[in-house]
Amino acid sequence: MGIVLEFEKPIIELENKIEELQKFTSKEEIDLSDEIKKLSDRLEKLRKETFSNLTSWQKVQLSRHPERPYTLDYIGMITEDFTEIHGDRHFADDKALITGLATVEGRRMVIMGHQKGRDMNENLERNFGCAHPEGYRKAMRVMDLAGKFGLPVVTFIDTPGAYPGIQAEERGQAEAIAYNLREMAGLPVPIICFVIGEGGSGGALGIGVGDKVYVLENAYYSVISPEGCAAILWRDRAKAPSAAESLKLTAPELLELGIIDGIIPEPLGGAHRNPERTAKEIKRTILENIDALSPLGKEELLEHRYGKYRSIGFFKEG
Repeated sequence: MGIVLEFEKPIIELENKIEELQKFTSKEEIDLSDEIKKLSDRLEKLRKETFSNLTSWQKVQLSRHPERPYTLDYIGMITEDFTEIHGDRHFADDKALITGLATVEGRRMVIMGHQKGRDMNENLERNFGCAHPEGYRKAMRVMDLAGKFGLPVVTFIDTPGAYPGIQAEERGQAEAIAYNLREMAGLPVPIICFVIGEGGSGGALGIGVGDKVYVLENAYYSVISPEGCAAILWRDRAKAPSAAESLKLTAPELLELGIIDGIIPEPLGGAHRNPERTAKEIKRTILENIDALSPLGKEELLEHRYGKYRSIGFFKEG
């Protein structure tokens, strides 16, 4: 077992105890099957109780789990082929944002998404999934190609936010994101977005304007990170758990508010426990939506997209 979150420790301890008993049984040839079964039943119950009652902050922690599948992992599991496209034709190739052409079940499409690293060196190379302006300009360049050739667009969102450094601001970070918002709103092809981990602020929105937006069960989507919110409101990042509750950033809350279109279920314990199963759910959702949206004419598609975003924020007082 790799990284263990605080609330997972009782589960891991029980798993280790069962494993020890199984090894002892095998080595000493003593039948402890009744004890193992009791512990296994207790483990299953503990897992269900724990992961069915996660707080908002615990879900944020799970969304950041270092073993969680990233964009390239999902691309590898759901596509038959993927040809990466590099560079924004203006400044550089931003490795924090992957773009390219792919085939899924014989359907050609454009796929893009934020990419984090598995170790410190890769995280430095990928800038911890925080894209620069050239990353968003690269994404828009490839989306323009999708519009030109009539290819659906699939995006995977997983970033704490767009990179806020001085150089990124000098190269027009805010303008690059704002341009993407405007252009994606009018892109004449289906756009399906998935928040697979962290969905942080404008960094997420830069590739997040879609006809359909889905959030994985243990991912979050928010205007700001809980730590950032806590630092502003309470001047104390330790208040992040309280901020997470107030931000209404979990998938069920977002669905109830009408901000997203659906929740992608994850295996008990998170997507990293069974990446293939999660990828299968994502793939099924992609194909269903492409089949439903592709027959729509340009005007109908854009009208539907416009209506979707105009309706966010409307509510009735009871």
